This record gives sequence, C-alpha cells and structure tokens, in this order.
Amino acid sequence: MTPALPRVLTSILNYRTPEMTIRAVAAARTAMEGIAGEILVVDNASGDGSFEVLRDHVATRGWDRDDRVRVLASPVNGGFGAGHNIALRAGLSDGARPDYLYLLNSDAFPAADAIATLLKEMEAERGIGIAGSYIHGTDGAAHCTCFRFPSILGEFESALRFGPVTRLLKSHVVAMEIPDRTIDLDWTAGASMMLRRSMLDRIGGFDETFFLYFEETELCRRARDAGWRVAYVPASKVAHVGSASTGMKRWSRIPGYYLDSRLRYLTKTHGRAYAACATLAHAAGAGLDGIRGLAQRRARTRPPRYTRDLLIHHLRALAGPGRRHPAPSGRPAPNES
Repeated sequence: MTPALPRVLTSILNYRTPEMTIRAVAAARTAMEGIAGEILVVDNASGDGSFEVLRDHVATRGWDRDDRVRVLASPVNGGFGAGHNIALRAGLSDGARPDYLYLLNSDAFPAADAIATLLKEMEAERGIGIAGSYIHGTDGAAHCTCFRFPSILGEFESALRFGPVTRLLKSHVVAMEIPDRTIDLDWTAGASMMLRRSMLDRIGGFDETFFLYFEETELCRRARDAGWRVAYVPASKVAHVGSASTGMKRWSRIPGYYLDSRLRYLTKTHGRAYAACATLAHAAGAGLDGIRGLAQRRARTRPPRYTRDLLIHHLRALAGPGRRHPAPSGRPAPNES
C-alpha cells in the first residue's frame, strides 16, 4: 500500500493589501503544484473590502476548485500569530489536520520549488520542527533571516555597534552571517516558515499575547526547549518586498507594540530581572554609541528617542500591569513578520 503523501496547509494573512496578497497566492499556487494540501488566506479584519476582493478574485480565477484555495475572514485583528493560529485551527477543507503548516507573508513570493524544498528537508529530517527559507528582496539582495536568541550581551552589542566589541561578542550577535548550506539555528523569520504539526501538538501554536514581532522568536524557543530543531534551508528561495503593511522602513518612532513584544519575550523567557538587565544593557550601549557619534560627528542611525522610549516603556511596565499598544495610525501588520 502506497503511504499517503504529507499534506501541507499554506497560510497567508492579509491586512489591507489585497492586490499584493493575490500575487503571493499566485506564487504559492505554483509552488504547491505536486504537493498535497491547500492554501488558506485569512483576512485579518481589514474592514476595507479586502475580504470581498480576495474572495471574488479566487472564485473568478477558479482557484477555489476542490478547495485548493480558500479565503476566511477573521472577526478581529489579533496580529500575526493569532491570524496563523486561525488557519491552524481551521485545518483542511475536509476537516483533516495538515501534517505541516507553511507560513507565507502576503508580500512574499516563493520560487517554484521553495515549498517542496522545505517539505523534502523536513520529511528527511524528522527532528526538524521548524524550517525557514532564504529570503531575498525583489532586487535580489539577501535579507538576513538567521538569528541567535536575544540576550543581555546581544542587546548591548546591537546598541553599541562597535567593531572591536562586535568581534568580542560574536557569539551573542543576534543577526548571523547568511550561510550557504542548511544549518540549525536559534530562530528564523516567519515570512516563509514551515511548521511540523506534531511539534505544534506538543508545544502549542503562536502565543497570541504578541501582536507583532518576537512571536516567531518565542515559538522557535519553545520548539528548541522541547527538543525540536530549527533549520535554515537556503535552497528554498523566496522573494520578499518587506514592510509592505507595517511601514517599518518609514517609522519615525518605535511603535509601542514593538516594545510590548520585546519586553514580553524577554520577561516570558528569562524573567523580569533578566529583562531589566537587557534593557539597561541596551541603554548603556546606546549611550556609548551616542558619545562616539558626537565625537565622530556622524548622523544618528536609530529612530529618534528610541532609547528614551525603551526605558520609559520598561519603567511603566514595572510600575503596573502593562497595556497592549495598538498599531499606530490604524496600520497594524498582521500579515507580516
């Protein structure tokens, strides 16, 4: 008897970017050829007609034949992790649960073999719980998606960004050099990420207290702590616009929801004392970098008042129960990591 093929559910979140999401779905359809499974688009309460645009386009193009592509509307915008959890709970159209959940950003376009490459690696290496792709810009430039977990020394280095210190703390630098072969690592970006369902059955899905940022970091940490490997598979290639719905490249101030997620991650994984030390380490590094910048008369490289906002945010959290910051100017980014 021929064993059943593993089934993959590709999850794509949309928030007010229906045209780009349609492009992502089209690329995912090509990449899913020959793979058992379906594509599920979750509209994260866009409220601008996105759901109807996506639903009608899928029907008009006939993509919904045999439920190969489905579109669901979330009643609320719970963020990146919450949106993908909706897809995980929905499962396949026949009521079965997929063997793998593949996450794809709405502004990401997998190569024709990108999904199959991740699936092949995970089928061959049963200890891998999470696998991520090589991400590059539409201009071909590589995007760093290989990371170490945040730490106190990593926070200090990232704020100071001084060559001798970076070399001394090399093993703590969060962003890794991009390898040319498959390796295990701490965490990788959720723009193109395949998750083993049996792993999710053990550790659970995304922590929905993270609205955006650090949710995949925290999920990878839980996976690693439970004994699963996290792999980076550069043969799986995905083009990524980047910041299409977050507006990250245009930030004039670090939004509160980013600071919420950062503090939530550090506190959940290491405790309040460690989180406080990490914040102080970042502030110390930023202070030294500021002094160096004045001496060298170079332009500021971090968002205005970042260190001040970081410290005030942490102090307010220590003073009482924190509040969840909404995304600024009505531009949440539940479809992007």
